[in-house]
Amino acid sequence: MSTSLTADDLAFLRRPLHGFFTVAAGPLPPQPRPVWFEATDDGTLQLFTGPETSKMRHLTHDPRASLVVAAPVGERERWVSVAGRVEMVAAGAHALVARLASRYWDLDDAGRARDLEDLLAQDQVRLIIHPDSVSRYAME
Repeated sequence: MSTSLTADDLAFLRRPLHGFFTVAAGPLPPQPRPVWFEATDDGTLQLFTGPETSKMRHLTHDPRASLVVAAPVGERERWVSVAGRVEMVAAGAHALVARLASRYWDLDDAGRARDLEDLLAQDQVRLIIHPDSVSRYAME
């Protein structure tokens, strides 16, 4: 286990994969949720959520969370898990939504373009995970 993402981790995390996000102060047992995310050059992970979500309520009380990302079926087994403190920031949230939508959706599709407009019309908060621990596994 380490405290930072490697170049290999970042290359893996920059693929359009879903991550499973779990908050520390959430319900027992933990209830991970699939999320879009972005790995940044400074080694943090970003995602977004609405300001009134249960994620935000739990993070306000305890700003720790984890994100686990696994390779899809058909590829060699691999995963990266990041746990750390979450910073909640309004600035840049809509830009992140737009970047992630273009990564995960075909925005030439009129339905997906409307879905993006709907997301951008809502208040959003950018969640930034600052890694305290990083675990990984890759089947050789």
